[in-house]
Amino acid sequence: MVRPVTATCDLDRAVIAGLTPFDPVPSLGHECVAEIVELGPDVPGLAVVPWHVSCGSCENRRDGAPSRCAAVPRHAMFGLPLGGDWGGLFADLVRVPWAAANLVRVPAGVDPGAVASASDNLVDAYRSVLLGQRRLPGAPVLVFGGTSIGLWACAFAGALGGERVVYVDGDERRRRIAGGYGADAASTVEELDRPEYPLTVDAAGHPKGLSSALRATAPGGYCHSVGIYFADTRVPTGPMYLNAVTLTTGPPDVTPHLADVLALVSAGTVDPMPVFSDRCTFDALPEVLRDVPEKPLVTRSPS
Repeated sequence: MVRPVTATCDLDRAVIAGLTPFDPVPSLGHECVAEIVELGPDVPGLAVVPWHVSCGSCENRRDGAPSRCAAVPRHAMFGLPLGGDWGGLFADLVRVPWAAANLVRVPAGVDPGAVASASDNLVDAYRSVLLGQRRLPGAPVLVFGGTSIGLWACAFAGALGGERVVYVDGDERRRRIAGGYGADAASTVEELDRPEYPLTVDAAGHPKGLSSALRATAPGGYCHSVGIYFADTRVPTGPMYLNAVTLTTGPPDVTPHLADVLALVSAGTVDPMPVFSDRCTFDALPEVLRDVPEKPLVTRSPS
């Protein structure tokens, strides 16, 4: 059993705003840092709770894909009842099955708020850049933003050795944050000094962002989309074919990457805090969420 002390997620915002098919959802929340209140003989402390429910021992988990755990229904997760009702991480108490395989301790000295989104969005941003950097180490990265993931992708792109990071977003506040992470920020693609980049990330949360990212991917390049597009979405398959562009997408498998992400935050290499738009207490959460803030950080003191 864990008591969530910090929780927030981009998908929760979309659900509350009525932008998804999931309406109503009784148990929201699949990002948190939680206080462990019951774990056999273990000592209570703070841990990251991955959004996906995983047994920790099936073949998929061993292959680095806990989000496709064979021991639970497909799409089993906290916060959305797609693969059974596992509760939401905005609750007062949450039961985490197979806790020894899933809970990851917050390093000593790390502000729990800084890794609140390590359950999902923060790792998703890391993974979105890592996939391309593994194929083309040090290559320039172009990020189409509109969500918190795009901003954190800028931070991780620099941390992973990207030669240059460019960020495109019409929102001035987000461009300013991206600039703080070392990215060259532009409001439109027309402002860019080059039309194509070997690595691109679609974190716009809008089909136009996906299309723009694919068209801006250089021949032989890689584009990763973190967007969840519930309706059919057009992609420029002709240019993709001619330019041999690879597109990847899908939910992040959190546990395989958590140690690396937490290490970067613990070392001060990546600071997630500037991305949070609002801060509120857990008790004020119902009222705050009605206004659909961009990326709230929700806190309460552990008991």
